[in-house]
Amino acid sequence: MTSSTDLVSSIIDTLRASDNGKSMNLKKLRSSVLTEEDKSSKKLFKEAVKQLEKDERVSLSSDGEVKLSKSERKSADDEPAEKKKKSKKEKKQKKEKKSKKRKDTSSSDDEKESKKQKKEDETPDNYDDEGNGEEESNNEEAEAQNDDPADKNKPCKNNPQGITRLFIGNLPFAITETTLNDFLNGSITHLKWITDKETGKFYGSAFAELRNSKDAAKCMQEINGTQLMGRPIKLNYAPPRDLEDWPPKSRVITGGKVANAAGQAGGKGIKAMSVKPEGCCKLFIGNLSYDIDDEGITKFFMTVDAEIKAVRWLFHKDSGDFKGVGYVDFWNTEACEKAATLNGKNLLGRPIRIDWAE
Repeated sequence: MTSSTDLVSSIIDTLRASDNGKSMNLKKLRSSVLTEEDKSSKKLFKEAVKQLEKDERVSLSSDGEVKLSKSERKSADDEPAEKKKKSKKEKKQKKEKKSKKRKDTSSSDDEKESKKQKKEDETPDNYDDEGNGEEESNNEEAEAQNDDPADKNKPCKNNPQGITRLFIGNLPFAITETTLNDFLNGSITHLKWITDKETGKFYGSAFAELRNSKDAAKCMQEINGTQLMGRPIKLNYAPPRDLEDWPPKSRVITGGKVANAAGQAGGKGIKAMSVKPEGCCKLFIGNLSYDIDDEGITKFFMTVDAEIKAVRWLFHKDSGDFKGVGYVDFWNTEACEKAATLNGKNLLGRPIRIDWAE
């Protein structure tokens, strides 16, 4: 039987070797990793994915897409860079050895040759024969300029107006500020979730202020249209209107108000519930953690004195895997209404989604 450590390594390697190099459907990933899909092997695989998600090495979307974290993808990308660095060091050592040999063989009374040799030795390694700095030096200088506040709105390639605010659309309802910031390369300084003024329902869109115009251009070029939690994200430049109070005083706000502590989209109204059927005593619950059980869900609803009558979890017909959703019956409609007030609240690290069920 494959050990837990070997299984974790195999999952990471398989994701890196996927078509896009970072994500894969959970079921397809399991088939690729496991040689035998018996009950015990599936259990080990499920535990390995849970551990990787807990360690923030992968993320699991509600539609079953397993995605490598940014740090894991960066780790894989850094391997060629290390080889390049080593090769550069060897090249430098070879050059120094050759230089030393020329010094030993040169005539001591040849002053001109000595000066020429000295000039060669003092030439920095990051310059070519014509005295031009290599691309690495230019990149370091550009990065240093990015930290200068005066360059925040400086026009740049693909962003001639120097805009630093982006509109972000087609966001999943379970999105958080941390997840979105990681998706945009950690460049967000301020964020506003767009919600309905009356219901508080999250519209699946936001405005984000980025560090500078170059970060905004990079996001538009490299991230616009890519997948986040199973959705293709839409980005557009969105310069603030005249007299608009932007950026906001708080880092994260929701519909003009300060967002909750988790930076969750939509605050209390992550998604508006449907119209309640008359005398309803049953709720649909979704976006659940895979660690949820009868005791956990019972304690959760008892925080608002809503006693559960029965709970039914839903599983995939083919694989038997938990879908992350279920139905809860209550003894009366009053208890059901109390339980519904927990819509959008965090349960085991996830904002629970609640709606009426018949």
